[in-house]
Amino acid sequence: MNAYSKTPLLDTIRTPEDLRKLKIEQVRQVADELRQETIDAVSVTGGHFGAGLGVVELTTAIHYVFDTPRDRLIWDVGHQAYPHKILTGRRDRIRTLRTGGGLSGFTKRSESDYDPFGAAHSSTSISAGLGMAVARDLSGGKNNVIAVIGDGAMSAGMAYEAMNNAGAMNSRLIVILNDNDMSIAPPVGAMSAYLSRLYSGKTYRTLRDAAKQINKRLPKILANRANRVEEYSRGFMMDGGTLFEELGFYYVGPIDGHNLDHLLPVLKNVRDMEEGPILVHVVTQKGKGYGPAEASADKYHAVVKFDVATGTQAKAKPNAPAYQNVFGASLVKEAQKDDKIVAITAAMPSGTGVDIFNKAFPDRTFDVGIAEQHAVTFAAGLASEGYKPFCAIYSTFLQRGYDQIVHDVAIQNLPVRFAIDRAGLVGADGATHAGSFDNAYLGCLPNMVIMAAADEAELVHMVATQVAIDDRPSSLRYPRGEGRGIEMPEVGIPLEVGKGRMIRQGSKIALLSFGTRLAECEKAADELAAHGLSTTIADARFMKPLDTELVLKLARDHEILITIEEGSVGGFGSHVAQFLTDQGVLDTGMVKFRSMVLPDVFQDHDTPAAMYGRAGLDAKGIVAKVFEALGKDVKAETVKLA
Repeated sequence: MNAYSKTPLLDTIRTPEDLRKLKIEQVRQVADELRQETIDAVSVTGGHFGAGLGVVELTTAIHYVFDTPRDRLIWDVGHQAYPHKILTGRRDRIRTLRTGGGLSGFTKRSESDYDPFGAAHSSTSISAGLGMAVARDLSGGKNNVIAVIGDGAMSAGMAYEAMNNAGAMNSRLIVILNDNDMSIAPPVGAMSAYLSRLYSGKTYRTLRDAAKQINKRLPKILANRANRVEEYSRGFMMDGGTLFEELGFYYVGPIDGHNLDHLLPVLKNVRDMEEGPILVHVVTQKGKGYGPAEASADKYHAVVKFDVATGTQAKAKPNAPAYQNVFGASLVKEAQKDDKIVAITAAMPSGTGVDIFNKAFPDRTFDVGIAEQHAVTFAAGLASEGYKPFCAIYSTFLQRGYDQIVHDVAIQNLPVRFAIDRAGLVGADGATHAGSFDNAYLGCLPNMVIMAAADEAELVHMVATQVAIDDRPSSLRYPRGEGRGIEMPEVGIPLEVGKGRMIRQGSKIALLSFGTRLAECEKAADELAAHGLSTTIADARFMKPLDTELVLKLARDHEILITIEEGSVGGFGSHVAQFLTDQGVLDTGMVKFRSMVLPDVFQDHDTPAAMYGRAGLDAKGIVAKVFEALGKDVKAETVKLA
């Protein structure tokens, strides 16, 4: 053991098996050291921070009491899981979090046996846990299944759907509600802890079962009344438990999630229960144990690298405004002219730029919580009454409301405006947050106008275009991160729907870009010019309706036509190909057509530049695709040029 280590006890723990060998009085020290290690690690890597600090004691207690990984432990949302990763054999790699080839920022099945279910989107744990519990029962197993749900995840309907099903099935499942924003529980103390320990203990449960047997012999009216008295007295004493009891869960809590003297005995009692399902209500403080995070409004939910002593985050000075902020500011300008404009977000106001709109128009801003399905149909209801709702949701989160987009918006042709953030590859969050599929999943829907901004100035004009489109739904996609630093328009001017624009005129090669790969197309065109290949660049602006006139012109006037987009197969390139084949343009062989899309894999996290390089969607990849279409070797041509 290193005498100078700040974490001497934690240094002895490689896996939870080592933790379980310790005496119970040593668990507090492990938790304290685990918090220190989490702070130190995230100060180097950046990432989700506040939620992990809030569950340090809970993480330590669960791994001490339960036999993980044989007992299945699901974290929901996965960004609570950094302390869990440190305790489960990944401490030596924790400073590789969210970097290329390093640990994922979320739980990931392929990373560890201690991660039985990947969770980067919220509110899935109870459904998954119930599936695991039923699989165990069908197989005759005896292990525990524990779902830790928190950090807003209980605001989603899916969690209640799962609880309703679990309560009806009576399967032995443990749900730990990590209540870290005091939205449900009052302050908790010794009386609450005592009652929780009592109610989860075997003596009380044996007496309760005996009472149930007696009740069976009582006249029905008296038995029902006795049951209700017991249930509501527990609900009254524990506050907040009645809802969960009505859903069929045995409720225990609330208990202080930072007090191991309260947590450990309750978790042991719950572990030894033979009936289910059980809900343990644990109250924690986001950012616990790190002063700057405790004092911050968002409890340092997500951070870049920071100085541990001061909490100062090392943010680089941006060269250009972030796309989400351009969207928010543009929407404010439009809303100043039009009082029918409203903004909707699903628990991501700052991530989508809706926080900027909220400051200007709090009464016209609606954060519906982690409830994307509701957000979409809520927007449809607003649109049906003549309002102009902007539904700002990340591409991957909008997937969760797909049926509502089809049934409630598109079929009824309601003018809901979808502002789709995180288009394309997103870097450190990896595959779970990469906006790969919206071109494809929206492109197949009748009535939908689909736009992609090539830069931040285009985004301003496209917001104005969405305001003007009042007879059908529309979507506008833009990436995470900063724009190009170009001159910004004072006001947005609506674009002609379905019309692209020419950026550069050439003669041999045509690059047709949809979205922010336009900058890479320009770099590629410069390199191709050095090889003597005259290149046209066009910005499609719209995928639907497609600028067929522009596409035909590019196909007829060039030897090679290549589409480039930040999306999967089935998107923009597929729409262009469908049009060209329908027109018979490809029958004659007069143009060689290629479509550049994201590869048909889920790409692991890295920097966006490295991810696009691997995807072949940077300037180098575009040049290589041109030479491939010409039947030439790009390396040989480069040597010739040199």
